[in-house]
Amino acid sequence: MTDVVNSSHGQGSGVGLSSANGIASGLGGQGATEIIAIIAGQGLLDPADLTPDSRLADLGIDSLALVESIFAIEEAFDVTVPFNANHPDAAQFDTTTVGSVIAAVEGLIARKAA
Repeated sequence: MTDVVNSSHGQGSGVGLSSANGIASGLGGQGATEIIAIIAGQGLLDPADLTPDSRLADLGIDSLALVESIFAIEEAFDVTVPFNANHPDAAQFDTTTVGSVIAAVEGLIARKAA
């Protein structure tokens, strides 16, 4: 699945997707679009079907797809996500909704830049 994510990385294939989904992000449209593409790719979903309020569990994102999404996010944004697959509820990274994942990545990038 990482190949799917990497094939769209850096290309304009998803431009405008974040505004179409109502996602306002400090990452800019492209960063939010990339996170949406990663999550959608792991869940075999159409990115246009994801909204900020979409719950990952409701989208069918199981634990394996979640871990793969996190690995892809780490690679795409050069961050380390504080997530323990053995204790996902105790994570310092909110994976409840698409919007919470975007916000968490924004926080990681801001801390890295500081």
